[in-house]
Amino acid sequence: MLYDCRTAADRDRGVEAAIDAVKRGDLIVLPTDTLYGIGADAFKPWAVTALLDAKGRDRQMPPPVLVGTRATLDGLVYNLPSAARDLVEAFWPGALTVVVEHAPSLQWDLGDLDGTVAVRMPLHPVALEILRETGPMAVSSANKTGQPPAGTAEEARAQLAFSVSVYLESGELPDRTPSSIVDLTGEVPRLLRAGAIPLEKLRAVVPTIEGA
Repeated sequence: MLYDCRTAADRDRGVEAAIDAVKRGDLIVLPTDTLYGIGADAFKPWAVTALLDAKGRDRQMPPPVLVGTRATLDGLVYNLPSAARDLVEAFWPGALTVVVEHAPSLQWDLGDLDGTVAVRMPLHPVALEILRETGPMAVSSANKTGQPPAGTAEEARAQLAFSVSVYLESGELPDRTPSSIVDLTGEVPRLLRAGAIPLEKLRAVVPTIEGA
């Protein structure tokens, strides 16, 4: 089912349907501030497996996790480095993904993580409203692997079809530049992917970040 979140009534129905779907373990497509994403409850292994299958991706490429609040990050990590905390304070919600060591006690299976996870808090009201109700979600770009990222929920539906229960349409996103990814699991922070936040802006907060 596709809901047009550009109208108030459909937005409310769509958000409610999306929250219910995630809690059931179904997949949804939702807008973020960078790309449309296909999402599942991060703590339901069968839902994450369905996400990887829908994209045609294997366990060697685990999806990032989106959160609805900065505080949620503290519950996911074993020990959050001060550099990660500074970057999150400066750029969340927004187009920054941080790679951190996740707490070993977490009951999730996102794929072959090697003890680390990529986490982001998106700057989009629809995404945040859903995430604050569902908790952390595994979210990847809403497209089949090897195909271009979807610019609208309609484009995502053309690729993903009935593998997704709820599509939330928000129209063309103003900026499809992906998030910048910073690895904070080593002694020195490292930019893994240059994206929407330039390296110089990241270094203004954490000067020791190595470039990609």
